[in-house]
Amino acid sequence: MLVNLAAESRAPGPSTRTRRRLPTVLVVIATVVSALAVLLVLAAWRNDHTISSDEGVATAEVLSAGRLRSAVSFVTPDGEMHNPKLGVLYPTNLIAGQRIDVEYSRSDPDLVRVAGRDASVAVVPALSVIVVAWLIAGPSVLLIRRRERAQT
Repeated sequence: MLVNLAAESRAPGPSTRTRRRLPTVLVVIATVVSALAVLLVLAAWRNDHTISSDEGVATAEVLSAGRLRSAVSFVTPDGEMHNPKLGVLYPTNLIAGQRIDVEYSRSDPDLVRVAGRDASVAVVPALSVIVVAWLIAGPSVLLIRRRERAQT
């Protein structure tokens, strides 16, 4: 009986506290990842709105192509050459040397997208990220809580 009282009076160790906080940490991480994915889509919609509200159209040459970033160069009607620092929005399936139509904001020619593409192409990847985050966090939290209940 004396042994049990001594064990109960001990404060939980760091590993016990860590285990108790882990479900909360997992939910917070999944929530932050989800919020960032939503913000990404909202930012894409905002960029599309900015381009559409003051739209210019040009033919651009793809200087370099990648999955996440492609560099393009195009000339606006005033004769100025533009090479947006951040590349073109929605750059999938582009090939270096290819000539493509682009839509850009005349007030900010560095904001340019591939013609015919819009923020809707960002929705599926964002939803995929959200689903994967919760598919990892949800079952993990349930498993951790089930183990905690089994130990008590």
